[in-house]
Amino acid sequence: MDDDTTAYYRANADTFFADTLAVDMAPLYARFLPHLPVGGRILDAGCGSGRDALAFRERGYAVTAFDASAELAALAAAHLGQPVQVLRFQDLERTQAFDGIWACASLLHVPGAELPEVLRRLAMALRPGGVLYASFKYGSGEREHHGRRFTDLDEAGLATLLTQVQGLTELETWTTGDRRPGRESERWLNALLTTTADAWPNS
Repeated sequence: MDDDTTAYYRANADTFFADTLAVDMAPLYARFLPHLPVGGRILDAGCGSGRDALAFRERGYAVTAFDASAELAALAAAHLGQPVQVLRFQDLERTQAFDGIWACASLLHVPGAELPEVLRRLAMALRPGGVLYASFKYGSGEREHHGRRFTDLDEAGLATLLTQVQGLTELETWTTGDRRPGRESERWLNALLTTTADAWPNS
């Protein structure tokens, strides 16, 4: 996250936590989890409140979580009852560690120019055949909204992005409304991506 987005979450962590904690994400879990082995390892990348990490752990998965916001990471750790690392996507350094990566409404804060390298890092963190879920506000281009920076994507934008990323290919994309009450008209691009043989050039 850039400085302005980090400052937003510093000032609004408690409100964001409260507003997102109870949102029902089960329909999205139902698209993601069937691709993972029972009891597999999931990285909740940009975990926010820790809502999804807890849901995965309650379903029997081994979960690791991080967030770039120290304030949200602390709230998520208390909610989960386990450590949550303070980490930026750009600093992730793991290799073949996870069966699945869940990046729900988090990659959208990465500047567009940095997304190819971030996706490469995520691909390397997945095991062979691993699956990445990512969601972006539906659209194109970069913008600032109420103190936060967003990179919006549509299907064409995602396809172009993936041409710049070694090691990931698209499984499926679909659009949904926002899961938060009163915001159903806001559209999201959802994507499931999987690793290819060239995700780990040094292995």
